[in-house]
Amino acid sequence: MYRRVLTPVETKPRYLRAVTTLHAPTYIPVEVCGAVGLDPATPLEKCMDAVQADIAKDGIAAPAADVAGLQKVVAGAKDRGLDLKVVVMEKSPPLDTPLRDIATQVGQQYPGSTVLVLSPGWAGSYSTAYDRVLLEAGQDVAKLTPDPVQGAQNFVDQLNTPDFPWMAFTMFLVFGVSAAAVATRFMQRSAKRKAPPKT
Repeated sequence: MYRRVLTPVETKPRYLRAVTTLHAPTYIPVEVCGAVGLDPATPLEKCMDAVQADIAKDGIAAPAADVAGLQKVVAGAKDRGLDLKVVVMEKSPPLDTPLRDIATQVGQQYPGSTVLVLSPGWAGSYSTAYDRVLLEAGQDVAKLTPDPVQGAQNFVDQLNTPDFPWMAFTMFLVFGVSAAAVATRFMQRSAKRKAPPKT
């Protein structure tokens, strides 16, 4: 769409193009229906509405067998200052990327929260409180265990593990190598001066 724009000093019109910002496409798999006990043939909107309704109750959308354990994980996370939401799917979709899309949809309803979505062997997450590197480190430890309760706990523990101070380590390493190079050069010059003259 184009709009005609005239400024006070212009006699000829110029045209500006209106730009529409599109959101990144999301792919919500039918496997999400299993998190709330619905048939995979259920319309995805209805499944996601049920997921959001379960999350609104206690922060968890998961098969009944996992709910009690996940409630303890969510409560423990809250004690550590982490507003955690967890979605557990009984089956994995063909790709792992939709888990992050589900986490994003849930997370956008709860600003400031951190969302973890688990399926057998895979994990996805969303958060505005943690950076992507830390989230993916948490996902890696979460998906290594077949038990979603333990996986969620591993995720929380990883988010609360202090980062290794890489910047300080790198600076120390650079300083140490530089100091060693200067010391070596000094010793070489000193040795040359002390060496007896050639005859």
